[in-house]
Amino acid sequence: MGRATAGNGVVAALLGVLLLAVTACTGSGRAEEPGGGDREVRPPAPVEIAIAPGDGARDVATSGELAVTAEGGTLTSVRVTDGRGREVPGELAGNATRWAPSEHLANDARYEVEAVGENAAGEERSRTASFRTVAAEATFGTTWNVNDGQEVGVGMILSLTFDTPIEHTGAVADAVGITTEPEVDVRGHWFGEQRLDFRPEEYWAPGTEVSVSLRLRGVEGADGVYGTLRENLSFTVGRSQVSTVDAEALTMKVVRDGETRRTIPVTTGAPGYETWNGRMVITEKHVETRMNGDTVGYPGEYDIMDVPHAMRLSTSGTFIHGNYWASGAFGSYNASHGCIGLEDVQGAYDDSTPAAWFYDHSLIGDVVEVVNSNDAVIAPDNGLSGWNMNWGEW
Repeated sequence: MGRATAGNGVVAALLGVLLLAVTACTGSGRAEEPGGGDREVRPPAPVEIAIAPGDGARDVATSGELAVTAEGGTLTSVRVTDGRGREVPGELAGNATRWAPSEHLANDARYEVEAVGENAAGEERSRTASFRTVAAEATFGTTWNVNDGQEVGVGMILSLTFDTPIEHTGAVADAVGITTEPEVDVRGHWFGEQRLDFRPEEYWAPGTEVSVSLRLRGVEGADGVYGTLRENLSFTVGRSQVSTVDAEALTMKVVRDGETRRTIPVTTGAPGYETWNGRMVITEKHVETRMNGDTVGYPGEYDIMDVPHAMRLSTSGTFIHGNYWASGAFGSYNASHGCIGLEDVQGAYDDSTPAAWFYDHSLIGDVVEVVNSNDAVIAPDNGLSGWNMNWGEW
């Protein structure tokens, strides 16, 4: 009974082999190092989130300082709000490891930052901070010449005017965003220190939709002087109308969408008062307006209280308008002080006159080009006359 048989020995040997096999297939929680030994498998480190400027910072610049970064992971959410809860737009970069605002911050404003990130294992971490931006020593105002939602002619130029000289012109120009459908290259040009105009290389294509974002708030236009404007506007380009005034032939040919709609007899500037040559753009329309020579360098020469169907072409006082006092001049001789006159009646009541027809068929932004006048080409900053500057100069 107490002796092992040969058969029992075989069974014991087989059990030993099985036990070794089971032991070899069981994990120990440690990885074997090359050449023997084990190393521990560590979980990924948590993501580290940094917010600049630091919590509680004051006099923070309105651009270039705010940034959120993640190390050892990515940013999943960044929310920056001002004291009224309005969110600051921003963009992720560097494979979602960096966030920065896409526009300037407001001056003397408190901002809250809430950032969330995660590591490779999906473990989240969050961080918050608050800061206040620098106050402006002074501000500059901005006006523009296109109404939101307006339909304009193909010659419209977007013109911004500032109420104080701008020294940092690049920063101000970069704060104006223009997108179009269909897409077209639109560029800005400075006239002096207080005017910035935008146009494409050629006249706008009819039907173009233009969206403008004015993000001048917090932009430093000069040392210590900041903008306050944050506005969106849009306009649509209507049909194409370009009218050519021939000061020698005393006619105006109105071309609509490539077809001549009408040729109208006109009178332009008399000798010594010649009309500018060049391409001009209609910027104002008045059924009736007063014209006084005292305001344009011709003191005492005329003061007409009820000029009919008047449309401004230049800042210096060039109009295309109805004329009821120079009967017989249209198509015959030049009789004006530099304006373009079309036959009309006093009181602007007759819709059948050439001046009334042209007024009714014109848009702000339509082009009127004068040729064959005994005068120079109008300066590109006199009205919206930038089309007289070639694209390279622009």
